[in-house]
Amino acid sequence: MSTVIYWLRQDLRLDDNAALLAACGGERLLPVYCHAPTQDSGWGFARSDRHRQAFVGQALDGLRRALKARGSALCELAGAPAEILPRLARQLDADRVVCEHIAAPEEEAEVTALRRAGLQVDPIWQSSLYAPLQLPFALDRLPMAFTPFRGEIEQASLTPAAPLDAPNALPPAPDGWPDDAPPARVPPAIEPRSSFPYHLPPFHGGEEAARAHLAQYLARGLPHRYKTTRDRLYGADFSTKLAPWLACGALSPRRVWQALKDFEAEYGASDGSYWIGFELLWRDYFRFLLLRHGARLFHASGLSCQPAPGHDATAFQRWRDGETGQPLVDAAMRELAASGYLSNRLRQVAASYLIYERGGDWRAGAAWFEAQLLDYDVYSNQGNWLYIAGRGTDPRGGRRFNPQRQADEHDPQGRYRSLWGAA
Repeated sequence: MSTVIYWLRQDLRLDDNAALLAACGGERLLPVYCHAPTQDSGWGFARSDRHRQAFVGQALDGLRRALKARGSALCELAGAPAEILPRLARQLDADRVVCEHIAAPEEEAEVTALRRAGLQVDPIWQSSLYAPLQLPFALDRLPMAFTPFRGEIEQASLTPAAPLDAPNALPPAPDGWPDDAPPARVPPAIEPRSSFPYHLPPFHGGEEAARAHLAQYLARGLPHRYKTTRDRLYGADFSTKLAPWLACGALSPRRVWQALKDFEAEYGASDGSYWIGFELLWRDYFRFLLLRHGARLFHASGLSCQPAPGHDATAFQRWRDGETGQPLVDAAMRELAASGYLSNRLRQVAASYLIYERGGDWRAGAAWFEAQLLDYDVYSNQGNWLYIAGRGTDPRGGRRFNPQRQADEHDPQGRYRSLWGAA
């Protein structure tokens, strides 16, 4: 009796999940999520802090219920996939592993290790709005800046493929693998000041909350306001808040696109609704950039010819702790540590401050964001830090933000700085 292991990565959903559907070809199916052991970032802290662990735990709990309702189960194991999955495959006599394709060096290395262990592994690309083969150019001709990339996409009048519906039923789990109780979860941080209070049910990780949030955001007409509010610093409605669910894969970008187009068909398109699609396209661009350039995006020089940046460990620690003496930056870093969330505007300001005002290594900053952010995504995190540092694809050669000017423009009454000021 053939058994397929569906290795869950950043695709914690049933809706629009091509990898899951591909895994349903066997007589038995076992969805497996591997909780990686604690890893050091190389900069003196763990790679994944409590916020994302708790949010992903919520997503897994929702996925477990959805799988059970369709006759399947969820197996959660602790350890590195390269060690766990070959052993599990032998136990199950499984002949195939299906997973999402993640085009980052460590994730690619995991697949290589499984193949070296003798497993057939089928990675399936499914995290972008557009499929790589849809692009109007070969991947090795990917534009080296976002604007020409967007121009070619729009000139070609590309349309994303329609999202795939979730299956109504799934193959049963192998005998002896019941749907056991989930492991102990990291509790969410209860932070009433947070702009993404994931301790509350509407912001829980998981597909059900994600779809409900998207529906209410559209029903309230908020896309029409998006372009004018997106640079605000705090609050639940100034941006879509879809990024945490997109990052863990509880929500697919194609489902967001379809819902947005349905909204525009009923209520009309606007600069705001266009800009949401614009942001999804940025998300795609960073994915294709990593697919194209691979490990170069993790080198000190990135895509540039600049020398390796310096690193002041004391200044970096003060930046992490929100003790630089710059009020806007310090407030931002306190919010990030306390809640796992930070507005896009403040991410740019904080990154710029570390790189240009404190002479910090952009890779250390990227690692801290990886550890703290609910919505950490290797593609966007790496792409954005390189962009700010002038070692990626910014045609200006980097973005330096004056924090006082940013405070005057975006926090003129000091409300954000007061909200997240020192206790």
